[in-house]
Amino acid sequence: MKASRIAAAGAVSGIAVLALSAPAFAHVSVQPEGTAAKGGYAVVDFKVPNERDNASTTKLEVNFPTDHPLASVMPQPVPGWKAEVTKSKLDKPLESHGKQLTEVVTKVTWTADGKGVEPGYFQKFPVSIGALPEDADQLVFKAIQTYSNNEVVRWIEVPQEGQEEPETPAPVLQLAAAEDDAHGAAGSSDAKAEDTGADAQNTAADSSASDSGSGDSSDTTARVLGIVGIVVGAAGVGYGVLAGRRRDSGTAA
Repeated sequence: MKASRIAAAGAVSGIAVLALSAPAFAHVSVQPEGTAAKGGYAVVDFKVPNERDNASTTKLEVNFPTDHPLASVMPQPVPGWKAEVTKSKLDKPLESHGKQLTEVVTKVTWTADGKGVEPGYFQKFPVSIGALPEDADQLVFKAIQTYSNNEVVRWIEVPQEGQEEPETPAPVLQLAAAEDDAHGAAGSSDAKAEDTGADAQNTAADSSASDSGSGDSSDTTARVLGIVGIVVGAAGVGYGVLAGRRRDSGTAA
């Protein structure tokens, strides 16, 4: 009996832990497709899981940061959803590609044409954004999720470093270091490639010179050997003539 009560208590505790921890892993989030580098452009996915068993997600509103306005915001079409882009005027014009922008996108709203995100499923909403700020390590996007039963969940609490994750955290995009270093590395690689090419050319030239020197040396050796052969031949002829004369002289005597 006691064992049964302990098991029951453990099961209840486990269910309670799961219920309390659910918001920590089943909430609206944002992740880049690849790298979201400071000063660059990126495609990010707003991931929306359905947390309910008896309702579907039929609407998502994502508010874009006003402290770091983005000059370019372009949602990708998602089958079964209609995207509405909301722009707002800026207090201070934003310069982008040599142009002064007086308004930027501050919100994108997706509304389901059909059933939406049903229980047990999730949906991604891709958006191209940029240029990302160079003076920030992250961007916060506050989101509002609406269900088919008219329930509204506001994912707007900003997570604080060193503290536990809030119950309804806002999607946060972490920014990577600027890619200037990567370009620099590429430049260094190019320089190394050029140096390598130059070294190769110099090596080839040295080899050519060495081969040429070897050829000259071979020619010189051949000439010396030829001259020595001529001298030896001449000496042999002279020796033959002299020997012949000696024989003739002996015969005559």
